[in-house]
Amino acid sequence: MRISKGYLAIFIIIGVVILDQLLKIWVKTNFYLGESYHITDWFQLVFIENNGMAFGMELGNKLFLTLFRIIAVTALIYYISRIISRDYIPKGYVACFSLITAGAAGNIFDCLFYGMIFNNPIPPEVATFMPEAGGYATLFYGKVVDMFYFPLFSFNWPDWMPWIGGEHFTFFQPIFNLADAAITVGILILIIFYSKYLAISPTEESSKENI
Repeated sequence: MRISKGYLAIFIIIGVVILDQLLKIWVKTNFYLGESYHITDWFQLVFIENNGMAFGMELGNKLFLTLFRIIAVTALIYYISRIISRDYIPKGYVACFSLITAGAAGNIFDCLFYGMIFNNPIPPEVATFMPEAGGYATLFYGKVVDMFYFPLFSFNWPDWMPWIGGEHFTFFQPIFNLADAAITVGILILIIFYSKYLAISPTEESSKENI
């Protein structure tokens, strides 16, 4: 059974958003802030929260970031709705943009609603869903939940190295969530395999549609 590009996009976006939110809610209600669960030497679950962009980066005003995400997701959905009807656009290209859209949308839910539907207790207490006393923030000001940590390897820099000598280094240090992973995977596959479609000009696009 062949699935259309439109249904593929819907399946990816809805599927990733649901899985992302289920995982975040589970972590939020079962881990206290800063708690970690050791799975292997190179994979841990660590509950942290952040106000910023993907992988915990901080950039700009919180309200601006949330509004920017909403505008970006709206633009991405509009773009996907335009390209799914074009025969020369492969499903993989649509899937990449669907992953990026799903990832951006997943983090929007945190920013919009988590401040209102969760409290923010002092560790080692865990958060409560829909607390009677109300949440920890207002609409647009919730924090993004991250949990995946992959310290693949670590070492100490040699003492003779300037500035960093003797310091401990861990690769890979960022803690991220499923939404961040979806964005990253979508962008990487898009660049590696489908970058030529990004470079199609409006003139070329019209000629391809008329073929």
